[in-house]
Amino acid sequence: MDEDRKELLAIARLARAALAFQAEAGITTFARAKGVPAAPSAPGAKAAAVRAAPRPPPPAPEGDSVRVAPAAAAVQTTLFGPPPTERSAPSSPPAPTREDLSPAEAQARLEALRAEIGDCKRCRLHERRRNLVFGEGAARARLLFAGEGPGEEEDKTGRPFVGRAGQLLDKMIAAMGLRREEVYICNVVKCRPPGNRTPENDEMRTCGQFLARQIRIIAPRHIVCLGATAAKYLLSTDQPMGRLRGRFFTTPDGDRVMPTYHPAYLLRNPSAKKQVWEDLQKVMAEMRE
Repeated sequence: MDEDRKELLAIARLARAALAFQAEAGITTFARAKGVPAAPSAPGAKAAAVRAAPRPPPPAPEGDSVRVAPAAAAVQTTLFGPPPTERSAPSSPPAPTREDLSPAEAQARLEALRAEIGDCKRCRLHERRRNLVFGEGAARARLLFAGEGPGEEEDKTGRPFVGRAGQLLDKMIAAMGLRREEVYICNVVKCRPPGNRTPENDEMRTCGQFLARQIRIIAPRHIVCLGATAAKYLLSTDQPMGRLRGRFFTTPDGDRVMPTYHPAYLLRNPSAKKQVWEDLQKVMAEMRE
């Protein structure tokens, strides 16, 4: 019974977190799950519903789902693009070809990759770090969240997204009907930039090779880029988040990449939570297919 009780408590926490994020995002209506019939309506309710029905949303703009052209698709084939200049978007070096691994094999590969990274001193970010933050989650997760880099709490614990932004990410994941341990969470750089500054291009090039290999091992079907830095790196683009978010970018491997705002941005700009929820709903819809 203890295990059953623990499971029920975990489900309750998940539901509370989901409702909390949805409430914060201003969500008042919810789509019915597939296969669930509508509740019977009272007499006259159908006509009232027709009168009160909101206008259908406008059609998605052309290019709502973007298949990256070969010139820009290097990030999708190997998660990198042309060598960056001082002003260009950062990019990462080649990654090995994706393999069809079992969860146990993938976990072993991830552990081997972490051992290969070791006490990394490949770039200047190691100088002030406390802990390297590799990433965590299901080794063969269908959904991967990628941020830009660890913050203060992550640097203390060695775990990704555990501070205030991480707590909000947990709510976002729960709102999708998932648990944190069912997805994979990581960052472009694995050491905290001083003062939480944006990682430099050379730092992302150096560290991003390991993110590329993580993605190859995990082989998620969907990737959510959290924030402009991660999106610009993974998609090799300089476009602002306002133009990137809400659209899928499809990799040659078939991965679907959805850029959206970083949870830290949402803490400063709560009104953007509704847009993030719209983006996550698009991911959820495809994951159900």
